[in-house]
Amino acid sequence: MKKFDVSSPSAEYTFDVNQNTLFKRDNKNFINELSIDQLNTLDNTSVLDIYLSEGKIVEPHYHQNASELVYCISGRVTVSLVNPRTKKLLSYPITSGQVVNVPQGWWHYIVSNADDTHFLGIFNAPKPEVILGSDLLNVTPANIVADTYCVDEEKWKKVTKPIPPSVFIGPPKNCHRDQHEHVDINSTFTDPIYQWSPYTFCKPL
Repeated sequence: MKKFDVSSPSAEYTFDVNQNTLFKRDNKNFINELSIDQLNTLDNTSVLDIYLSEGKIVEPHYHQNASELVYCISGRVTVSLVNPRTKKLLSYPITSGQVVNVPQGWWHYIVSNADDTHFLGIFNAPKPEVILGSDLLNVTPANIVADTYCVDEEKWKKVTKPIPPSVFIGPPKNCHRDQHEHVDINSTFTDPIYQWSPYTFCKPL
């Protein structure tokens, strides 16, 4: 692809990220995006500007085209990632001014540990791509899961039926689990059970 001439008359040098909401769960939980689609002079850089309240989760996912540097501006988050070589889950709680680097293609998720949490996901790609766990669960046929992992197909269908596609920020607004099933956000996350879709198609709610 030919490199864009950043001195051309059509070059864009500034943009209000607040004007491009990628996903909105509610007024306290949403994701804004800055990519080459909004600012054509960006060179292998893009940003997700993320706001979360306590207990909300950026669902398990991976980025097939970029690494992600998570920079906490305010509040507290725990960034958890799976090392594909060691098969170990690594969890890093961070607060204002601290970072976690997620290598390209690594499975990860982010849990907010405080209200009014604000952080950035900074990518070394002009537009981040993503494969979401909720989409993997929606598109993988139940019989394939049952036959591959020797589980009951009907039980699998029942368990995964409530999961909507492209959750992004969980739990979904219509979640009505029993209290004892609530995720312990202060745990070490040693037993992840989550499992796709470029950011391009997702519309703000």
